[in-house]
Amino acid sequence: MHREMTADMPCPARLRAGTDLAAHALRVRLGLDSASPAGRFFALAAPFALAAGAVAGGLHLTRWYAGLVLSPAPLWVQPSAMDGSWSLSILLSLLVCVGAVIALTGRWGPGVGVAGCGLLGTAVQWAAGAHVSDDGAIAPVVALLTVAVVLACPPDRRGDRRLSAAAGAMAAAGWFPVVVVNTGTYTGAFGVTTDYGAWPMLVLAFTGAVLALRARSSGLREMGAMAVASPPLVAYSYATAWGDLWPVLGTVLLLSVVAALTASFQAVRHRR
Repeated sequence: MHREMTADMPCPARLRAGTDLAAHALRVRLGLDSASPAGRFFALAAPFALAAGAVAGGLHLTRWYAGLVLSPAPLWVQPSAMDGSWSLSILLSLLVCVGAVIALTGRWGPGVGVAGCGLLGTAVQWAAGAHVSDDGAIAPVVALLTVAVVLACPPDRRGDRRLSAAAGAMAAAGWFPVVVVNTGTYTGAFGVTTDYGAWPMLVLAFTGAVLALRARSSGLREMGAMAVASPPLVAYSYATAWGDLWPVLGTVLLLSVVAALTASFQAVRHRR
C-alpha cells in the first residue's frame, strides 16, 4: 500500500515518506509513540532538555563575553587572538542557544535542527581532541544524551505551547540571575557568587514541582522528566566546581529533595 501511495511522488518525496514510515515503526517498536507512557514522558522532557542546553550554552557565551570585556586588550584584537577550537566552541554554543529559542517559540523542527547541529558539533569537537571547556569527558556524553531526549519526543507531541512556554521561562530564570550575579562579582558590585551551578538546577527542579502541582500528580513523572533534561546543567555544575564531585552531587540531590517535598505535599493535599 505504501508503494502504491508513493508511486506518483518524486524521488525526494518518496524517500522522505519512507523515512517517516520507518521512523514511526521504530518508535512503535521502542514504545516511544505518543500513546505510550514513554512517549508522553519524553514529550514532557524534550522542551526542558533543549532549555537546559540553552542555559548551559548561554552561560558559556556570557562567560566568554565577560572575559572579552574585562580584558585589558582592545576588543578588536581579542577575536583575532582566539584559536580555532575556542572560536568553534563559541559558535556551537551560539547554535544551541539560537536553536532552542527557535524551537521553543513555535518552530520546533528548524530549531531542533539548529540546536542539534550545535550539540553534535560539540561532541565531535571533543572526540577530535579539542578540549576547550571544563566539562571534561562528560561533554560529548551530555551533548548526545540531550539530542537523544529531544529526538525521542513523538512527532505529534512536539512544540507543545504550554510546555515550550514553561521551558522558555525556566531557561530565562536559570540564566539571567547567574549572569547578573557573576557580572557583579567580576566588577565587585556584589559580595556573592553563583559557583557550583546550583541555581539553574534549582530553577529546573522548581519548574518540575510547579508542573506537578498544576497536574495534581505525585510529581514522580514531572521530576523524572526534569532529571532526564538536566545533564547540561550537571555538566555546567561540574565545570564551575572545577571537577569537584561533591558540589555536583549536592546539585543533583536538589532534584531528589524537591521531588520528595512535592510528593509529600501532594499526599497531604489528596488526604484533605
